[in-house]
Amino acid sequence: MTRIESEKTLINKSPSEVFSLLGDFNNYESMMPEQVTDWKSTADECSFTIKGMASLGMKIISKTPESEIKIIKNGKAPFDFVLFCMIGPSGDHPGSSFLQLVFDADLNPFLKMMAEKPLKNFLNLLVSNFKKNSGT
Repeated sequence: MTRIESEKTLINKSPSEVFSLLGDFNNYESMMPEQVTDWKSTADECSFTIKGMASLGMKIISKTPESEIKIIKNGKAPFDFVLFCMIGPSGDHPGSSFLQLVFDADLNPFLKMMAEKPLKNFLNLLVSNFKKNSGT
C-alpha cells in the first residue's frame, strides 16, 4: 500500500464547518483543477475524468464528526484506494482548523513511480483550492 499525504493546511473555519463542506461531494467540484472534467455528484458519490489520466468514481463510506471522512473507490478507477479527509481544531488559531488529505492506494511499483508525484500535487492542489474557495 502506498501512502501519499497532502500538506497540513490551516483553514479559517471551524472543524464542524470544514466537516460539513467536505461531507458532501456536491461541494467538491469548485476545488477541482481544470484538468478534471465530466464532474457528476450526489452528496455521497461522485465521478469525474482527469484529462490524460483516468476516470474515477468515489464514495463516502464513513464520517466521524469534525475529524474524518473516509472515501473509497467506486466504480471506475485503475486501482483501489482510500482517501481520508483529516480535520482537526487548530489550537493556535481559535475558530480555525487544519485539513490534510491522506491517500492510501494499491499501486504496483510501475504505477507508483508514475503516479506518486502527480497524486501528491493533486492532493495539495485540492487542499489549497478548498482553502481559497471556503473564503479563508
